[in-house]
Amino acid sequence: MSGVSSALLRIEGVSKRFGGVQALSGVGLSITSGQVHGLIGPNGAGKTTFFNVITGLVPADQGLFELAGQGYKPTAVHKVAQAGIARTFQNIRLFADMSALDNVRVGRHVRTRVGWWQAVLRTRAFVHEEAQITRDAQALLEFVGLGHKAAHAARTLSYGDQRRLEIARALATEPKLLALDEPAAGMNATEKVQLRELIERIRAQGRAVLLIEHDVKLVMGLCDHVTVLDQGKLIASGAPAQVQRDPVVIAAYLGASHQPTN
Repeated sequence: MSGVSSALLRIEGVSKRFGGVQALSGVGLSITSGQVHGLIGPNGAGKTTFFNVITGLVPADQGLFELAGQGYKPTAVHKVAQAGIARTFQNIRLFADMSALDNVRVGRHVRTRVGWWQAVLRTRAFVHEEAQITRDAQALLEFVGLGHKAAHAARTLSYGDQRRLEIARALATEPKLLALDEPAAGMNATEKVQLRELIERIRAQGRAVLLIEHDVKLVMGLCDHVTVLDQGKLIASGAPAQVQRDPVVIAAYLGASHQPTN
């Protein structure tokens, strides 16, 4: 499942230094289509830096980056989105006073084909494309369970609904890989169940999901593969059951209470 030839995303040898701190040292991962891949580690492990490098928020000092067999340069978030990777942020970044529908429409504009001059003149092609964008955005709201709240301002939605709206907006860019940064943070138990079900539906579409998450139970129950970092280095990578039994991971992050009993 994780062979290099079948990898949707392949990253190798990523290093990043901030001043005198070596945040990442030769790390990498491989993700296949339709796979939920967890990225975990203790605080300060470098996972957020690695995630930000992958998605173009932070430039790497060195590393190999391939998406769908083609090299890509993660030099800016919008360029990475155009390449086929969409992300959410740990701190919700919605347009608070815009409707849920318009928030998703904004994400969809990454894939528009009509030029700016057609928009100014409101040509037939522009009007047709805008209508299609609206239909696509509404369909995505339905997909994440927010179809009935399309007209609601983002700021009026519950915390869990805002998280799902962020995911809908990211999906609007038609990503090959959806990168989720702490999506369950601050969620109650019911919202976490809804989030898990949503990620499973996304996986069923054949999309890959990269997930940073502190909720170990959610990660181990949902992910197909888990990569573990500690102090900027890769310490384990494999199936959840394999990672949970790794003595290095237990010592660095999980603790004995997370070790499987079977």
